[in-house]
Amino acid sequence: MKIAVIDGQGGGIGKLIVEKLRKELPGDTEIIALGTNSLATSGMIKAGANEGATGENAIIYNACRVDTIIGPLGIIAANSMLGELTPLMARAIAESPARKVLLPLNRCNIKIAGMDKNVSFPHLLETTIQTLKNKES
Repeated sequence: MKIAVIDGQGGGIGKLIVEKLRKELPGDTEIIALGTNSLATSGMIKAGANEGATGENAIIYNACRVDTIIGPLGIIAANSMLGELTPLMARAIAESPARKVLLPLNRCNIKIAGMDKNVSFPHLLETTIQTLKNKES
């Protein structure tokens, strides 16, 4: 399985995702860190990603070359992450044939109806891992 983890800004969310994937999934799972900036990419590589790339072209190029894309909901919203996620990046991710597992973090002015305000990030991450383990989802 080839998984792209996409994050921006400080890369803290992506770093935690990569750490959890490394811990929970088989060792032969290939994890590609795709950061909107070098700090985000670097953090995900340090957390255990097999390789990483940074910026608009890297995200556009790799979005259709992986089985699964994981990241916060904002990765499919143009100009999210304080403008780091460009419209072309959002489009490439949204149109990718890869399965997208998005964490519904209410940071990019997107509110998911029915999402309880008290859902913690660790709980969302655990749900993400279970989704990956249950390939039918």
